[in-house]
Amino acid sequence: MGVRDLLAGAKIDLRRLLSAWRTIVFSRQTDEYSVQDRWHPGSPGAKLAFWAWSILGVVLIGVVYPFAALGFWTRYVGRQIDRIVAGLGVLVIIAAMAVLWGGLTALAWDRLPTTGFRAVLAASVVATASVGLSWVFARYGSRRLTLVFAYPFAVAAIFVPPVTAALFSPAIGAGLLSESELFAEWLLNNVVIGGLSTTIRQQFELAGLAFIGMWFGFAVPVGWALALLVSLANLIRPRTRRNPQQ
Repeated sequence: MGVRDLLAGAKIDLRRLLSAWRTIVFSRQTDEYSVQDRWHPGSPGAKLAFWAWSILGVVLIGVVYPFAALGFWTRYVGRQIDRIVAGLGVLVIIAAMAVLWGGLTALAWDRLPTTGFRAVLAASVVATASVGLSWVFARYGSRRLTLVFAYPFAVAAIFVPPVTAALFSPAIGAGLLSESELFAEWLLNNVVIGGLSTTIRQQFELAGLAFIGMWFGFAVPVGWALALLVSLANLIRPRTRRNPQQ
């Protein structure tokens, strides 16, 4: 699919969205021989209202559609991964990940100190488990379970393993954990509102497993955001399925 095809698809989407937006308030002229949407406001006041409503729709659609485009891309990547998993089998994929991380663990056993070996081993377990859970929720859960659990676990498979490794390796932790502390401090000072920041500082200490909890906590809203983008993409451009059992 080239750039021209992408632009053509976006043009069709934008026209359909604007047409649906206009239909919310204004009735459309029905003509079985016409392939275009036609509105004919009668009075000057109706024409003014029609164009004001259309301009508002253009603005809103212009704001929303880039997020839908990101949802299209996320959905496309998810479909490609699903095809690979369907072709090879989930057990093969998980086994391949286990072999890959197992090889890295064996390499760490031979070349790294005990702390480095533990870091790679912990990261391998977390990554493999996150990928497996993500697939289980996506394959056997409902659409709601897929949105609520599958996407967060997929993001956790990216976010959590490096942090897990950092807990067992001072060399990795010196950089990653210190940056995590700075990031958490920035969030508490600039994002968290009201007295919640003070409560978090008093009740929680960012150390040890709390780093894993912190980054898994980030993976959840990021996964939900991706799920919402895909839902928006499905709403604007419904996905066609050739195999109804998929």
